[in-house]
Amino acid sequence: MRRSPRTEVTKLDDYRIEIVGADPTSLDDLVHVLLTVSWSAFLGVIAVVYVALNALFGLAYLAVGGVEGVRGFADAFYFSVQTMGTVGYGAMFPKTHPANLLVVLESLTGLVVTAVATGLVFMRFSRTRPKVRFSTKVTLGELEGTPTLMIRVGNRRRSGILDASARLTIVRTSRGKDGVAHYFSEHVPLVHERTGVLGRALTLRHVIDERSPIFRDTPESFEAGDIELSLAVSGTDETTLQPVHARATWSAKNVVWGARPADMLSEPESDVVRMDLRKFDDVIATEALPGFPYGEAPR
Repeated sequence: MRRSPRTEVTKLDDYRIEIVGADPTSLDDLVHVLLTVSWSAFLGVIAVVYVALNALFGLAYLAVGGVEGVRGFADAFYFSVQTMGTVGYGAMFPKTHPANLLVVLESLTGLVVTAVATGLVFMRFSRTRPKVRFSTKVTLGELEGTPTLMIRVGNRRRSGILDASARLTIVRTSRGKDGVAHYFSEHVPLVHERTGVLGRALTLRHVIDERSPIFRDTPESFEAGDIELSLAVSGTDETTLQPVHARATWSAKNVVWGARPADMLSEPESDVVRMDLRKFDDVIATEALPGFPYGEAPR
């Protein structure tokens, strides 16, 4: 029997994307699902499978009989638990050939289930979950006399991300005369797309000049084109040496024109540099420039 397609809902920045007609989840994707669900859901699935298997084998023991000390379903269920867990207290035991065969089958099933569950738990623990922090706003403003797009990114963990790379992409939406929507993506080159170590905070910059894909853009064109900025960061976790991948998206409403990220560093003493992570998402106004009339008037 063919399963009907399903609808997927993905939340992206401040809007949702509905994908209609997606292939239904199959058993081939079961491992992926079990690795990506929350711990509570994962442990719930393990508990349900464990209870269901023991209930089935308990019913089977009642059906074939031949187990000493089993007087009802509860006894049969607990005997199944003891058999699958290789406990065996001696009060209940098989005494017929069919019952012993069923014990062998359950022992084999228990070995497989335990191995699979142990492997899944190990995979979940061994996976490095990225804790990359992205600024809530993208800023476009004056920096050293040049219009510059700026995004702040950092690692929430104390350890760094080695050989970190960042790639920024802009996606535009346009509609033709026939009303069909067309999507165009373009790479937005950053001043430094690679860094040896990504620590608590780093400001990524893109200089807006004649070669920039957003050179002639305005706040109005960002809104009209339903602009989406997507930043992908990858590297190697310094502690576990496992790959780290993270991404974030911003729509036009989360782009601030005439501003830049607020300063996070200060020197309260001559030999001390202080980084204030509370200012990670703060922005400050910048001066307007010729050809870039966004921000405060020059003093």
